[in-house]
Amino acid sequence: MKKPEITKEIFIEDLIKNYVFSINFLSQKGVTCIPCGDPVCGTLEEAAKGKGFDDNVIKKLVEEMKELAANDN
Repeated sequence: MKKPEITKEIFIEDLIKNYVFSINFLSQKGVTCIPCGDPVCGTLEEAAKGKGFDDNVIKKLVEEMKELAANDN
């Protein structure tokens, strides 16, 4: 089964289910996700904007996670 692409529109649940590294990554960046504590639903963009991140920071988060995912294989 193919993993979903990491985009700002990816649902947090899909992100952490398919990319385990994202739990630690998001926690270090201050973006809460389900295993990090508070239950979060919605997209990566919504969670990041909820923490006050702007579009440029969100774009960088996505790029960094894509790079980590490429090296995770």
